[in-house]
Amino acid sequence: MSALTTTTETRALLQSVANLVTANLPTILAGRRDITWKPDGSPVTTADVFVEQLVRDHLSARLPDLSFVGEESFEVGQSLAGRNLALLDPIDGTENFCSGLREWGVSLGLWRDGLHLGSLLMLPELGDQLMSGDRIVHERSRINGFSSSYNEEIGARIAEVRESRIFGCAVYNLYNVARGAFSRFSNPKGAYAWDLLPGLMLALEQGCDILVDGNRFDGQFLEPHRRYRVDVQHRYDLHPG
Repeated sequence: MSALTTTTETRALLQSVANLVTANLPTILAGRRDITWKPDGSPVTTADVFVEQLVRDHLSARLPDLSFVGEESFEVGQSLAGRNLALLDPIDGTENFCSGLREWGVSLGLWRDGLHLGSLLMLPELGDQLMSGDRIVHERSRINGFSSSYNEEIGARIAEVRESRIFGCAVYNLYNVARGAFSRFSNPKGAYAWDLLPGLMLALEQGCDILVDGNRFDGQFLEPHRRYRVDVQHRYDLHPG
């Protein structure tokens, strides 16, 4: 594949990644108890590394001049000069994953010459996914979802809202706010681009209002070397008529 020139080609490539992850799910699950620890105290499993290499090899064989940004291999100062760019969180919600919970996900976004081509969110153990171009019927929730990276703003907001949830997985949260199963998702402490950006692009496509670091988000690329605070609201009238 020399380039992605149509939405159909992009969706086909994203779906091929989803199929690849699904086909390798037994191997992925077999690695959930093989855990080491990052300097910040967060877990990483052999499955995180396996999925990242699996997807990287798959994309590199199909996209020339690829800059690949993955959570487990990214280094500050890494060149992003390739015409094609892939941004991957191989297993988002690793704490859930290695604890035996099913609320973990895969987050992938593709860009060419700085333009977003398409994104994919997967929840492999739950059998759910959302990708660019999907047409869905939106739910009509009043639930507010929050990140598990606690700070005082989250505590204050939970005290204010009628219904709130914390799941410890950005992919799960963004998937659900994009489809309206959450009315809002907030992470006021911040997370990295691989945690957030593909899901933000899909939420934008599904009509959500998004703030990143307090400013309106219109689809701009988020550099991968720093954290971003996000607030995503699904737009609909909760009580029509």
